[in-house]
Amino acid sequence: MSKKQAENLEANRNEDAMRLLVSEMKQKWDRVSLGGGAKKHEQLKEKNKLSARDRINLLLDPGKPFLEIAAFAGEGMYAEHGGCPSGGVVVVVGYIQKRLCVVVANDATVKAGAWFPITGKKNLRAQEIAMENRLPIIYLVDSAGVYLPLQDEIFPDKEHFGRIFRNNAVMSSQGIPQIAAIMGSCVAGGAYLPIMSDEALIVEGTGSIFLAGPYLVKAAIGEDIDTETLGGALTTTEISGICDYSMPDDPSCLAKIRELIGKMGKFDRAGFNRAAPLPPKGEPKSLYGLIPEGLAKPYDMGLVIRQLLDDSEFDEYKASYGKTLLCGYGRIDGWAVGIVANQRSIVRNKKGETQIGGVIYSESADKAARFIMNCNQKRIPLLFLQDVTGFMVGSRSEHGGIIKDGAKMVNAMANSTVPKFTVIIGNSFGAGNYAMCGKAYDPRLIVSWPTAKMAVMGGAQAAKTLMQIEMASAKGKGGIASAEEQEALLQKITKRYEHTTEPYYAAARLWVDAIIDPLETRKWVSMGIEAADHQPLQRNFSTGVIQT
Repeated sequence: MSKKQAENLEANRNEDAMRLLVSEMKQKWDRVSLGGGAKKHEQLKEKNKLSARDRINLLLDPGKPFLEIAAFAGEGMYAEHGGCPSGGVVVVVGYIQKRLCVVVANDATVKAGAWFPITGKKNLRAQEIAMENRLPIIYLVDSAGVYLPLQDEIFPDKEHFGRIFRNNAVMSSQGIPQIAAIMGSCVAGGAYLPIMSDEALIVEGTGSIFLAGPYLVKAAIGEDIDTETLGGALTTTEISGICDYSMPDDPSCLAKIRELIGKMGKFDRAGFNRAAPLPPKGEPKSLYGLIPEGLAKPYDMGLVIRQLLDDSEFDEYKASYGKTLLCGYGRIDGWAVGIVANQRSIVRNKKGETQIGGVIYSESADKAARFIMNCNQKRIPLLFLQDVTGFMVGSRSEHGGIIKDGAKMVNAMANSTVPKFTVIIGNSFGAGNYAMCGKAYDPRLIVSWPTAKMAVMGGAQAAKTLMQIEMASAKGKGGIASAEEQEALLQKITKRYEHTTEPYYAAARLWVDAIIDPLETRKWVSMGIEAADHQPLQRNFSTGVIQT
């Protein structure tokens, strides 16, 4: 077999493996998109109500792309409570009357739209996206309020339920438009959300809003009153005046929101550079064949980058220095971007020494820090492509100042004023996650491919460390396991740890905004930069104290 044939065979294997992962992802999405199941959807129809996703589809411009945020929120969580698919709320960034907006829609098929802890976290993420990018936000409210069995995990803390109303007030003061539609229940503390928005609509017959429902009113003060009289459409628009528009049904309510959005004025822009978009060269799905199955082998990240960029043009920065990080300029859907990416190939440094791919060395960190500073100087958004196992360790690296150079990179990245976007392609381990703009460093959007893994260290190393702790504990108690028992324990620890590194585990907890098909990477980055362009940069770039 020739070298070319072997390469084609390898690419075909990689493509098959990636297609399988993408197919599994889509099957999982099909399941979570049903929310509480087909029976619950039928019950909505009987009440003349649309589902959360049907409402969003009517609200958005037809045929235009959109981004669904945290579709896998809550995945595998709350099993003892019946689960919480998509966190019980659907969040998208999409176009309404040609304007990018954030839409938040409670899914009433999931525990009547009740708020689980992950629901609160997902709503806060939606508001964060709106605030960071100065995007109008629309709330489609249909919720029974806090899920009482878990109230202690969502009610009192800083990042809990109350933070949402604080954000309502802050966005209002910042001039970020908020529109709320009461399309079902809206009770207790949740009633503040629509009324703290700029405008509120209510659907006749299905929408209701009050601090205490009829049962609680009866229990508290002995008054008998029905839902409509207490807080239905007629009461809230003609008596209390807390709602601005009464609409006969869901479709007319959504049409009214589109009408309101269509009359909004324009805001100042950040002014990021955009040229006429061009597709990458070659067959788009060739991207699938570039990532080795199971990340078991080195690969050239440069090829991946070129398959993401317009016309596959990559203007590399300091190409012969710090080779385990690739830095350079390109365009995605016309938008200028600065790319920082881990190189997984085994390369040689300037001294001719072999360097392991996916590891950040001193010279790589030094190069990246300067490149990040340049992108801030020129107001070019940053895109981080992660496949990193961490910083190089050992006496040579420590004596060479790896901590100092790593700190320099983290400082420049953390203080960046240009918007940052992160795509986790493969490994995202330890301090490498931090330096490459993990969730803690405020990327405007952070997504992963199905091949991603996130953890403080790799599974094999972690399992052996945990095994040593277990064995030390057993020895302290006077018992030492046999070789067979040790091997069984190691396998058990490895399996448990590996589960926590999977992308769905991360997506369930909102460590990433989405797991995406690699072919959708360009769309996510392009729409992300377009959203970021709505918010002018707030300050000039400046780092803190940096050791040289």
